Amino acid sequence: MNSEGVPRGDLLWALGRVEMVDKARNRDRCLLCSNGRVNEAGLCEPCVAILNDAELKIVERWRAGVGP
Repeated sequence: MNSEGVPRGDLLWALGRVEMVDKARNRDRCLLCSNGRVNEAGLCEPCVAILNDAELKIVERWRAGVGP
């Protein structure tokens, strides 16, 4: 992960890696855009709004406490 976050095409991969999500959550920086105030999946709400169905499914698993 760089200062701009992960590339959009790598988001599914990143959401499936516990260490990536934990790092985003600990830093309170979004996996995609590096803005603050992230949810359980390590994403900010503006980025959650642009996710596709497959990505949202994984985010919902994180929010439910199940993880990837």
